[in-house]
Amino acid sequence: MPERQFIEQEVQIARYRLLEREVTDPLAACLLHAIVEELEAVLRRDREIGQSSSEV
Repeated sequence: MPERQFIEQEVQIARYRLLEREVTDPLAACLLHAIVEELEAVLRRDREIGQSSSEV
């Protein structure tokens, strides 16, 4: 995956984090937190895959 896509994913995560801090509804905050965790996990996985494929 190109570095540009990693940066776009990081920007998306940052936007969700900001929304999570600004929201006042507890359910919405919980859902946003879950979204952030999932996006971070996907980003870590994609980076690991990218690093392992570049080592070959």
